[in-house]
Amino acid sequence: MPLKTEILIIGGGLAGLTASLHLNKLGFDVTLIEKSAYPHHKVCGEYISNEVLPYFNWLGIDIENFFPPQITQLQFTSISGKEINTALPLGGFGLSRYTLDYHLYKLAINRGVNIIENTVSNVLYLNDEFLVETTSGENYSAAYVIGAYGKRSSIDVKLNRNFINKKSPYLAVKAHYKCDFPNDTVSLNNFDGGYCGISKVENDDVNVCYLANYESFKRQKNILAFQENVLYKNSNLKRILQSAEMLFDAPLTISQISFAAKEPILNHVLMIGDTAGLIHPLCGNGMAMAIHSAKIASELIAKQIANHSPRAVLEKEYTAAWQKLFKNRLKFGRILSHILNTNSYEHIAMISLNAMPFILNKIIKHTHGQPITINN
Repeated sequence: MPLKTEILIIGGGLAGLTASLHLNKLGFDVTLIEKSAYPHHKVCGEYISNEVLPYFNWLGIDIENFFPPQITQLQFTSISGKEINTALPLGGFGLSRYTLDYHLYKLAINRGVNIIENTVSNVLYLNDEFLVETTSGENYSAAYVIGAYGKRSSIDVKLNRNFINKKSPYLAVKAHYKCDFPNDTVSLNNFDGGYCGISKVENDDVNVCYLANYESFKRQKNILAFQENVLYKNSNLKRILQSAEMLFDAPLTISQISFAAKEPILNHVLMIGDTAGLIHPLCGNGMAMAIHSAKIASELIAKQIANHSPRAVLEKEYTAAWQKLFKNRLKFGRILSHILNTNSYEHIAMISLNAMPFILNKIIKHTHGQPITINN
């Protein structure tokens, strides 16, 4: 017989753990299944907009003990050597996924969330109930399932999601370094076929995470050759990375990163975080979006249960709320990425931004939200 739970969350990253804490606070029986043991590093820019802070406070998440650097400035550099600097309207902070996810995991465990290390192999929906199958043979039944399993998974194949059948040209590389870099700045650096984000996290470590076109990447022999032959053509990246000491044994990589539109709901599963849609890293707002999507999914599940309304109402409201909050951000991110990865467009964009720096602030506002309000 399947093990019963009220709400089951597939994936214990930032979105999944946030949803588990929210739903647990509201008194629901929550089970979360995560395939990897904590703590672990993830490929991520690790900059979080301050828009999440009111929601973190409501959830009882205190990150001040980790002394995250407060980030208030944005630097943007081009291949041609041009540089633009501006203040971030809301600002943010730097905190590694290794530390943040592990902190949320421990909070969830301490508050009674049932967290299981396992891999989900299939999700079935029958007679208004979910059956979730795992590779170890343990199965679960749940009234609600939230998909928070990241950028891509074998579950996407099982659900036959549209994006999974389209080959993506992107891969991402991330590592932590010790180097001279300001605490208050997130730096976005364009290079041929991609862009690289650099910012401080806790313990004075510097996170370097870049997105690259796979065709450009495979022309080099290895990551070091790509760094020297491609990244170093951006003088700012060369200056920072040449003297940096990598703290990882080897960089983390992830391939087949898709920025195609995804369905926020499929087969009655509510998708949150990167599972619902991935914003281009140059927009610097993926972590805040993951947290916000967990909030709206949790609130609407709680509302549907309280009102005894049909599941179709929940799904319609979640789709509308998700699209209202995130659809334009994702679209704008795709457009901005295309402009900055086309040499002629990039040159024009940098000239325009240098002449009219207020445009950069408008771009930031298009890809970031307002402080997350709490509906008590």
